[in-house]
Amino acid sequence: MKSHSSTLLAEVRTFRQNHPDVRYVDLIALDIPGHFYGKRYPVDMLEKVAAGSPLKMPQNAVLLGAQGGLFKIGDYCFHDGDPDASRRLVPGTLKPVSWESQPLGQMLMTSDGTEAPIEFEPREVLAKVLERLHHKGIHPVVAFELEFYLFDKKLYSGLPQFARDPLSDDPDDQPNLHIERLSRFSEVLDDMAQTAKDQGIDITVITAELGPGQFEINFGHLDDGLRAADWAALFCRSTRGVALKHGYRASFMAKPYLQYPGSGMHVHVSLYDGAGNNVLAAHQQQPLRHAVAGCLELLPHCMPIFSPNHNAFRRLGGTVNAATRASWGFEDRDACVRIPESDPRNLRIEHRLASADANPYLVLAAILAGLEHGLEARQEPFAPLNEDRNSGADFPLEMLDAVRAMQHQPVVRDKLGGEFVDVYCENKRQDHLAFQQEINAREYRWFL
Repeated sequence: MKSHSSTLLAEVRTFRQNHPDVRYVDLIALDIPGHFYGKRYPVDMLEKVAAGSPLKMPQNAVLLGAQGGLFKIGDYCFHDGDPDASRRLVPGTLKPVSWESQPLGQMLMTSDGTEAPIEFEPREVLAKVLERLHHKGIHPVVAFELEFYLFDKKLYSGLPQFARDPLSDDPDDQPNLHIERLSRFSEVLDDMAQTAKDQGIDITVITAELGPGQFEINFGHLDDGLRAADWAALFCRSTRGVALKHGYRASFMAKPYLQYPGSGMHVHVSLYDGAGNNVLAAHQQQPLRHAVAGCLELLPHCMPIFSPNHNAFRRLGGTVNAATRASWGFEDRDACVRIPESDPRNLRIEHRLASADANPYLVLAAILAGLEHGLEARQEPFAPLNEDRNSGADFPLEMLDAVRAMQHQPVVRDKLGGEFVDVYCENKRQDHLAFQQEINAREYRWFL
């Protein structure tokens, strides 16, 4: 612990030396819906925390709904006295914030690794899955890919407008998938990439996607699953900030336009043993088939994680490369689980179902739980789409059905934790019901 504190203290002191104009640092963590919560600390107080002073935040901050409110979930929130819970600083995450008008820093905090971790904190859920895999001699290597839209900064009648191309106001004039669109928006995209790199994130490929103002950014592969999810979470925050600075609004909303493709979170996962051998490639790739089977078996029971809100379910089906059934295939982007062509050393799965606004810690935890279950059960998957275009298994396409499918599934409860599953499902149920408590204009047109 003393060595750990010394490392953190050195990190904070080095930051202060390199950024003497920064007076405050945002200490942040991701809640269940995937939003950051936290507090803004004077940098001298941060140094005391790094040296060992307690860092506490309300436990129930993790339970916030999509709009920030609290729901009654069991005894939490309204019958537990709203207790504090210990947090710790995440080493290596103290970085400058360049998109605000005043000099600022930010640093991740978490309850995992403390004496009493919060069982339903997303980072803690992933930490437990990774720890269990490591004890079994399995070491994941992970890379995220995130799609997002750029919109005009100003909403019109509450509706988003596509980002104004410097050469045209017509969305049909934006060259989809063309390198030219990257050039037209190069100023903001370059700033997003550089800002992410300043946060310690390894940005690799940038692609202009199919929708007007839609882009995808890929991250490097990491043998630290927690850090890979950290990168995805931090990228969303910095990207939204940089977009505003340039007069745009960046959004990871799953389906902002009905007529254009939605935005997804694609996760590449390979598994290695202690000697560095690819577990999935052994024995003529039989473990790969087992892992795929486990992933597909749990997928219908993890839909509230992969599609975490009402809008995310709109993304499924009816557009390019968005499945409506649990499926897999080799080099097939219509599949939920795609096996990209690669050599045995880099054999991996690409999980393509999650929406871009899903919680990256929970998405990765659910994927790894499925892979782990498959390796244990050693079942064969159904036929890949390459052999049968109708192959697949149904999954829920509506939130309340999805919650019911998740809450009592024994393998999901075992792999992700029963307390987490109960809390998460109730959070999603309450969020969905709260979303319904508004009469929209269409209801008046149809029923008045």
